[in-house]
Amino acid sequence: MTTLALNSLRIGNGARLAALPVGILMLVMLMVVPIPAAMLDIFFIANITASIAILMVALNAEKPLDFSSFPTVLLLATLFRLALNVASTRVVLVHGHEGEAAAGHVIEAFGTFIIGGDYVVGLLVFSILVIINIVVVTKGAGRVSEVSARFTLDALPGKQMAIDADLNAGLITPDQAKARRVEVSTEADFYGSMDGASKFVKGDAIAALLILGINIIGGLILGMVSHGMAAGDAGRTYVMLAVGDALVAQVPALLLSIAAAAIVTRVSSSFDLAGQIGSQFSSPRTWVPVAAILTVLGVLPGMPHMVMLPAAAGAGFAAWRLAKRAAAPVPEAANDDAPPVDPSRIDWSEVSDHMQVNLEIGYGLVPLVDERVGAPLMQRITGVRRQLSKELGFVVPQVRVRDNIGIAPYTYRIVIGGVIAGEDQVSPDEMLALDTGQAVGTFQGKQARDPTFGLDAVWIAAGDADAATAAGYMVVDSGTVIATHLNHVLGQNAADLLGPDEVQSLLDGLKEKAAALVAALTPAPLSLTALTQVLRALLAENIPLKEFRRIVAAIAVVAQRTNDPDEIVELIRPELGALIIQRLCGPREPLRVMTLEGGLEALLGQTIRSDPSNRHAIEPDLGRRIVDALQHAAQPLIAQGKPFALVVQPMIRPAIRKLVRTCLPDTPVMSFTEVPDDKAVEVVAVVGAPEQIAA
Repeated sequence: MTTLALNSLRIGNGARLAALPVGILMLVMLMVVPIPAAMLDIFFIANITASIAILMVALNAEKPLDFSSFPTVLLLATLFRLALNVASTRVVLVHGHEGEAAAGHVIEAFGTFIIGGDYVVGLLVFSILVIINIVVVTKGAGRVSEVSARFTLDALPGKQMAIDADLNAGLITPDQAKARRVEVSTEADFYGSMDGASKFVKGDAIAALLILGINIIGGLILGMVSHGMAAGDAGRTYVMLAVGDALVAQVPALLLSIAAAAIVTRVSSSFDLAGQIGSQFSSPRTWVPVAAILTVLGVLPGMPHMVMLPAAAGAGFAAWRLAKRAAAPVPEAANDDAPPVDPSRIDWSEVSDHMQVNLEIGYGLVPLVDERVGAPLMQRITGVRRQLSKELGFVVPQVRVRDNIGIAPYTYRIVIGGVIAGEDQVSPDEMLALDTGQAVGTFQGKQARDPTFGLDAVWIAAGDADAATAAGYMVVDSGTVIATHLNHVLGQNAADLLGPDEVQSLLDGLKEKAAALVAALTPAPLSLTALTQVLRALLAENIPLKEFRRIVAAIAVVAQRTNDPDEIVELIRPELGALIIQRLCGPREPLRVMTLEGGLEALLGQTIRSDPSNRHAIEPDLGRRIVDALQHAAQPLIAQGKPFALVVQPMIRPAIRKLVRTCLPDTPVMSFTEVPDDKAVEVVAVVGAPEQIAA
C-alpha cells in the first residue's frame, strides 16, 4: 500500500508539472488554430472564472507574500486573454457577416443585452472602462509596485542585520533565522516581480484598444468588399461584434488590475483585506461625525431629504451598535481541556540555561540593544563573533544579551559557561577617551580604566570627542568598549567555547576534502572526547585552529603512540612551531625570545624528572621569584609593544607555562624543538641568573 501511495504521489506531481507546459501550448494553439464559436464561449467563461478566483485570492490574503505566485499568474492570465482576443478576432472577421450570433453567445450577450444593442453606447462604455483601467487602477498600482520594490530592496541589508542581531541575542533559533532570511529574500523578489508585472496589465489595456480598432476597420472592409454588405449594415454588425468582444476581454482585465492593486497596496496584517478594513472602520468615533453631517445636509432646503436622512439614521445606528459592542465586557475564552495551572510547579526552562555565552546588562544599557534605534551593540557583537571565528578557526557560539535587574544600571557582565569572565561599567551617553601614551592635556569627566587593555581613560561628553581626538586620545563609544572587552574575554577563554559539537563540525568539513585523514584519526585511535581535549589545550595556549588539516595530520601521527591528551599536545607542538611563531614576527624578522639561565633550567629539569607526576613541581617561593624576574625583564618589551616568546627546554615547558599563565597570559611558552632551524632568533633577556633570583 505504501508503494502504491508513493507511486500515486509521483503520478500526481508529474501531472502537475506537465499541466503548465500543456497549458502554454494550448495558449499558442488558440493564437494560430481556428476554433468553433462554441469552444470560444467555453474559454470566455473560463477566463472570467479565473479572473474572479484570482481577485478573491488577492482579497483574502493576509499579506502580499501569501500570494507570492501572483506575478506569474498575472502573466499567464494576460496571455490567455490575449490568445482569446486573437481567436475571437478570427471568428468575428471570418463569420461576422452571418449575424451577431456567429461569434458565439457570450460575445452576442455582451453586445446586445449589456449595452442594449447600441454599438455607440458600447464604444462609450468600453472607453470608460479602458480609462478606468489604464489611468486610475493600472497607473496607480504600477507606481505603488515601483516604490515598494525600491524601498524593499533598500531595506534588505537592515532586515538581514536585524535577523543576525536576533540570532546572536538568542531570541530566535538558527532554523527560524534561516526561515526569516528566506522570507526577506522572497519579499524582495516578489516586489521586484510585481514592478515588472504591472507593465503586463498596462500593455494589455493598450492592446485591447488596438484590437478593437483592428476588428472595426477589418470588419467594415471585409463586410463591404468580400461579402457585399451595405456600409450601414456592415458597421452595425461588425462594430457590435467588435464591441462585444472588447467588453468580454475588458471585464476580466479590470478584475486582474484590481487584484494587482489590492496585492501591492496591502499592509501585512493578521486579517484578510475585508477584516482589516472592517477592523479599522469599527470605531464609533468614525460614524458619529458622519451621521451628524448627513443630518445637517438632509435638513437643508433643496436637498433630497428622503435619501440623506435615512443615510444619516443608518450611520447613527452603526455608531450606536459599535459603541455598545465596545462597552460590553469581553468574555474570557474558557479552555476546558487545558490542565489546571499548579502554582507550586517549577518548569525546567526557569532553571536551565543552554546558552554558553551570555552578556548581562543593567537596565540603563538597554537602549544599546533597542531595535528601534538600530541596536548598535548587537551589530558590533555580530562583527566580533565573525572576526573571532575567522581567527580561531571555528564558529564562536551565539552571545545572548539580556537585561539583569540585579546589577547596577550601567554595568555589564560577560558570563561564559555560567562563570563571570568579565565585568565593568560604561556610560551610554558619553564617550571613553583612552590615553595611549601620546595624549596631551586633560578633559573633565569621570576617570576610568579601559577594561580590555588597562589604559587610563576618562568618560567625556560626546561633544568633546573631536577635541579629544585632536589631543591624541583614542575616543570610542560605550558599545565599542563592551564589544572590545567581549572580544578579548572570548579570545582568552576560547578553550571553553570549543565542545564536541564544534569539533564534529570541524571534522565534517575536513571530511569533504580529506576523508582518509579523518578516518585515520577518529573514532580510532582517538575518540571525539580525547580529540576535543587536545584541541582545547591548543586553544588554551593561543594556538588557533585555522590550519585544522595540518593540526589533525600531526595528531593522527602522534595518536599511534599515545592516547593521553597532554602528551599528544607536547608531541605535536614541534610540528606547529611555525604557526605559533608567525603570530609573533614576520618571515624576515628575528624571533625575540627570553630564556632561563642554564643552571636554573637544570635544577627545574631535575625536579621534574624526580617526580614526573607532580603537578606543581616548582617550589612556591622559587616560582614567585621566577615570575618577578620574568615580569621585570618583559616590562620594556610590553611597553614598546614588541611580541616575544619564552623558550625553555621541552621537559620543563608545561610547568613553566602553568607558572607564567597568570602574569603573562599572552606570552607563548615554547620549547627549543619548536623553533625552526632556519628561523633567526634574537635573545632579549636571560632570566634566572643567581643575582636576579637573589634580588
